[in-house]
Amino acid sequence: MEKKIIDKNSEILFVYDAKLCNPNGDPDEENRPRMDWEKEINLVSDLRVKRYIRDYLDEQGIPIYVRKIEGKSVKPEEVIKNAGEDIDELDTFIDIRLFGATIPIKKETRTYIGPVQFNWGYSLNRVELLEASITSHFASRENNQQGAIGKDYRVKYSFIAFSGIVSAKRANITRLTEDDINLFDRAMKESIPLQATRSKIGQYPRLYMRVEYQDDKTFLGDLRDYIKLVEIVEKPRKIEDVQLDITDLVEFLQKNKDVISKIYYFKHPQLCLVCGGNVVDFRDAFSAFELVEV
Repeated sequence: MEKKIIDKNSEILFVYDAKLCNPNGDPDEENRPRMDWEKEINLVSDLRVKRYIRDYLDEQGIPIYVRKIEGKSVKPEEVIKNAGEDIDELDTFIDIRLFGATIPIKKETRTYIGPVQFNWGYSLNRVELLEASITSHFASRENNQQGAIGKDYRVKYSFIAFSGIVSAKRANITRLTEDDINLFDRAMKESIPLQATRSKIGQYPRLYMRVEYQDDKTFLGDLRDYIKLVEIVEKPRKIEDVQLDITDLVEFLQKNKDVISKIYYFKHPQLCLVCGGNVVDFRDAFSAFELVEV
């Protein structure tokens, strides 16, 4: 059966929190968490989220173009060669169909702009950093039996929101299918906890919404503009210390109901949603729409 190519635009709202970890280190700042110091908010690059998704799909046994081979960084030509001679890169690599890529094949270079793109994420709360010294048990130099001492930087608590799009016109070029986007939805729900490392453990997806439109022309804008974080306690440190106010988001989407096809979603049970001053269930708040849980 022929796979169906995506023919409708979508916009994405993705929210996760980070507790006592480093969501996205900045190599130019001693790997400190990325910050907008003027607003005291935590920043996370779009590439960090794409890496989570790629690594998740790779672990599922799905061929990935932007990857290492046997733990080593390699040239793109080696990835292509490793996948087999005379491959169709779009048929072979799901991350090219999702995010695009520049691909050198023989003497030709092909460039695809991916249909799935994210803006940089930012925290909805002011974030404080924790700085600690760490000591290695291994000698720092040949004649020095002392362990090496370094710095460990983490956020105390960060409630991070991302915005993204799925472009149907670009999906037609990269041949992004409905099966692909279903895998992508699942990756958005599952990838971050499954990719936990020493610096990344403590992050959990709290809300994911992919608002699918009726056509390949509609985009309504950054859905983060319509949500607010309510801090139940000063300087929150855990999910129970906050609520997410979706009053404006519900109203905005209802005003544009005629252009919306479906809402694909995941909502973590610990996240408390507020609408119109009342605690609400996600399905009740968006009952005017066809909802698909991922």
